[in-house]
Amino acid sequence: MLWITEVAPRDGLQNEPRPVPTDVKVSFVNALSRTGVQEVEVSSFVSPRWVPQLADAEEVFTRIERVPGVVYSALVPNMKGLERALRAGVDKIAVFTAASETFNRKNTNASIAESIARFRDVVARAREAGLPVRGYISTAFYCPFEGKILPRQVLPVVEQLLDVGVDEVDLADTIGRAVPRDIRALLQDVLRILPPERVALHVHDTYGTGVANVLAAYEEFGITRFDSSAGGLGGCPFAPGASGNVATEDIVYALRMSGAPLSVSLNALKEAVDIIRPHLDRPIPSRLWGVLQTRSDLDEVIARDLTAGAHTEGPSGDRPA
Repeated sequence: MLWITEVAPRDGLQNEPRPVPTDVKVSFVNALSRTGVQEVEVSSFVSPRWVPQLADAEEVFTRIERVPGVVYSALVPNMKGLERALRAGVDKIAVFTAASETFNRKNTNASIAESIARFRDVVARAREAGLPVRGYISTAFYCPFEGKILPRQVLPVVEQLLDVGVDEVDLADTIGRAVPRDIRALLQDVLRILPPERVALHVHDTYGTGVANVLAAYEEFGITRFDSSAGGLGGCPFAPGASGNVATEDIVYALRMSGAPLSVSLNALKEAVDIIRPHLDRPIPSRLWGVLQTRSDLDEVIARDLTAGAHTEGPSGDRPA
């Protein structure tokens, strides 16, 4: 089963300079819960001093309307953050490290080994509480400071996360420079030690290759867990040059038109982005955003095209040039 983790409320908003009202965040999460995604990463229990945009994590979690079957997760940096998350009733947590020593020190003020040691007890306590745990590996492909990251640098981090006890490993293209060749090179090695159902892919679309990377991972390696952000919102505040995450609507369109079993609604995603858009100081970077302004029937058109086997035509019925 394909599993889409919608990260816009956390990764999408954490770098926005203008404070987004808590009421808006709650409405945004509620709307995303109705799109058909399997998981919503609602917020982060990091220190408000580091990410002030997410200082209201507890209030957002306690006020959202939870849809049965949807997992509501959060990023947790340490034991203090975990205790806050447990009180807020999270369903799943994520811990994070990196494959680049330089990036990890700038992001967490610790080496890779030190960051993993810090959250070893966090993972153990979360598992005691019955919560699944994801382990993010930032800069798994390229680093804004060190450049290209080789698979041999990533694999030891994967093994350390498994030793700590995470349930899934999320490989992040933090600055969006990866191309399908990079995806293939890393997955070929990672899948020797970890089954595909325990691997997630988190890509940014800085260089326009986010959708291609998702399709390569899905079609060639059987990866079924992907992170994405409604509207293409996001960007790591500690990674210079990192633009938004790949847009949820962009990968949903590509995966559905490729025949993937996915029932996420494009129209519902547009409605969710409409809630947050007035509170942003920049345009929506999603590639499908313009189409969704004029095509309210896109979900139905895709279903009809797939039923008819019309893969050679676009949703508008126009044949490619």
